Amino acid sequence: MLGSNACYEGTTQAEMIFPYSLVPEDITPFEVPADNPLTLAKVDLGRRLFNEPSISLDSTISCASCHKKDLAFADTLSITPGIHGLTGDRNPPSLLNAAYLQSINKDGGVAKLDIQALVPIEDENEMGISIVKLIDRLQADPDYSRQFTAAYGTDVNGYNIPRALASYVRTLISFDSPYDAYTNGDISALSQSAIKGKALFFSDRLNCASCHSGNLLTNQSFQNNGLYNNYSDLGRALITLDSADVGKFRVPSLRNVALTAPYMHDGSLNSLQEVLDHYQHNLSGHTNQSPQLRSFELDDDEVQDMMAFLESLTGSQAKRGLNQ
Repeated sequence: MLGSNACYEGTTQAEMIFPYSLVPEDITPFEVPADNPLTLAKVDLGRRLFNEPSISLDSTISCASCHKKDLAFADTLSITPGIHGLTGDRNPPSLLNAAYLQSINKDGGVAKLDIQALVPIEDENEMGISIVKLIDRLQADPDYSRQFTAAYGTDVNGYNIPRALASYVRTLISFDSPYDAYTNGDISALSQSAIKGKALFFSDRLNCASCHSGNLLTNQSFQNNGLYNNYSDLGRALITLDSADVGKFRVPSLRNVALTAPYMHDGSLNSLQEVLDHYQHNLSGHTNQSPQLRSFELDDDEVQDMMAFLESLTGSQAKRGLNQ
């Protein structure tokens, strides 16, 4: 973890961005790799790359195409198309608070944020460009060449492209919701309906918090939530090659969840109402279904209370779009 006196060769104290300056005092700062400390130059470079369509083979798709800042860096489409209108299998997740992820992608197949961007860049259904071709393309742009030198002291290379993107993503922090204000003592921050929904959410009856826990409202485990009897996307099993992991995906954070419809790994549920209906009435009973899931029934008032609570998890910056 970076400390207040941390300094790195070639980087002045004034250029550093420390995790504790990005998160509220009551939230534990995220860890930053010692070999990729946050600096303004890296974040500026990463922001530019994030919004750069030339990062895709036909120069039509940027990271921002799938992760829209006014939608908590998610999208309204079940599957956002990549180059040539091609589509993959998974719904784009919110990138807010991705700095805290212990493993990356919905199946946990990427070990750290600093290499994650290589997956969509080279995926034939997303950006579809080889890292070698991308390096040549960016190096031919004098502005990019200058920015990489300023940020990393090197020419454009495949090592620093994803690390610059990771540096930008680490600044996308959201802990400023009405729920946070209420938790910190502002009892007027939540409506009575949201307060009732909060009690339901954390109750043994619904057991939501067994998976959606902590400041991120996720324990980051991999669970099968009974969405299907037969999964076309095997989820975690694609990584572990273990049949016991079929249909398991990383439990998503519920922060800003009201902005990130549609839901589930494949975007197959269109609203929070459908999500609540799924957990009440539509569990598949798959052999790997999480034992944490409990049968429950909500009346109409309780459904509205749950909706009010889930909506209270929307941060004010996420709602208006982060000024990043």
